[in-house]
Amino acid sequence: MDLRRLRYFLAVAEELHFGRAAERVGIAQPPLTQQIHKLESELGCPLFVRGRKTVLTEAGNTLLEQARRILEQAERAAEMTRRAARGEQGQLVVGAPPSVMLSALPAVIRKYRQEFPAVQFTLRELSTSAIENALRAGEIDVGFLRETRPEPPLESQILFEEPVVAVLPASHPLAARKTVALAALRHEPFLFFPRRLGPAFYDKLISFCSQAGFVPDVVQEATQWQSVVCLVEAGMGVSLAPGCVERFRWAGVAYRPLHQLRTLVTACWRHEPPSPTAKAFLRLARAEFGKIAA
Repeated sequence: MDLRRLRYFLAVAEELHFGRAAERVGIAQPPLTQQIHKLESELGCPLFVRGRKTVLTEAGNTLLEQARRILEQAERAAEMTRRAARGEQGQLVVGAPPSVMLSALPAVIRKYRQEFPAVQFTLRELSTSAIENALRAGEIDVGFLRETRPEPPLESQILFEEPVVAVLPASHPLAARKTVALAALRHEPFLFFPRRLGPAFYDKLISFCSQAGFVPDVVQEATQWQSVVCLVEAGMGVSLAPGCVERFRWAGVAYRPLHQLRTLVTACWRHEPPSPTAKAFLRLARAEFGKIAA
């Protein structure tokens, strides 16, 4: 049945007056009467008894109950569709490496969940390599990558950059300085993460050392930055890390800036344009991470 005719029928059934019903739906009475006749012809039964007073037939009463339900469902379906198109409904899976979780990302997630409570949100903490693979497999919608600009069909945008810092034991002689030259660490044992977790960032750190005139002596690897910092505190060596790790404020560790050494973080998604939920999340991410750049 035509939803428009059902709306016309509902107006007549509730008003029990063709003139008032026509005014309610915004058309003249003759076209309204014609549409009701067509509906009755389609159903093969009269819906109204017309006389000095318009009343519903038994069939009309039955249709009234169903018409209300059908029109409510149709409106609900339309609203759900509009909400999905605006990114207000559906699901969103975001992948982030542990270091980016130490940045402004938690604030982005909090604002997103406040603004879009109906979206089923899932965060997956993964290495940069795993995030890129998951994006290509369609397992996540938005990923944050460090020092990585993937090839199509993935799309990406630089979100922010942050300094690279030296992570030193608090007792280290260089910890007394405000800044450290990378070359001053040439003879130190280094603690790094495994290259397979983030080849681009790993190679960037190695290139910084190479430009400073040495190849770092990596004596221990750890998969989490928290573990790297713990090992530095234990006196096993020094490390290079994105500035966000300074959130690990431990008495036995000192963080010192390295002149002009920076690292980039990009947001990445599979489609152009991104899905409505991803687009909304990226809008909030750009705004929040933009504060870092400012």
